[in-house]
Amino acid sequence: MLNIVLVEPEIPQNTGNIARTCAATGSRLHLVRPLGFDISDRAVKRAGLDYWHLVEVLVYDSLADFFSRAQPEDFWLFSTKAPRTYTQVQYRPDSWLIFGKETRGLPETLLYAHPDRCVKIPMIEQARSLNLSNSAAVACFEALRQLDFPHLKQWGKMGDA
Repeated sequence: MLNIVLVEPEIPQNTGNIARTCAATGSRLHLVRPLGFDISDRAVKRAGLDYWHLVEVLVYDSLADFFSRAQPEDFWLFSTKAPRTYTQVQYRPDSWLIFGKETRGLPETLLYAHPDRCVKIPMIEQARSLNLSNSAAVACFEALRQLDFPHLKQWGKMGDA
């Protein structure tokens, strides 16, 4: 099971959208305080719609608390400052995809402590960054693609035209 980690998320709609991605993919959602909103806030629940019961959400008091309790081994730090792209690494079924707050990203001390674990999503030079929920979805589905979408429905039926 993939793990999506949001460090100090600020915008409830982003967290709600990421929760919906977690629900649709069977991924766990980890939230690291401080949060810019109340987890029961209507905006978060509304963005996740009726999927909240499908999401396992774990909350940590700080980044130190997260690393102490979760003890992630195969983790990837997403940052616009990273030296390589998110497609240049191999994900495992238990990978941890870690994202920072919308306004500042992940702490630079964390990035410099683990430079071999830093990845970015490429974009044009003039763009500052993607929306957090879009970044999490891009990363999650790349990891799942590499793993051949385990446990996910891969069939559909087109109706008659």
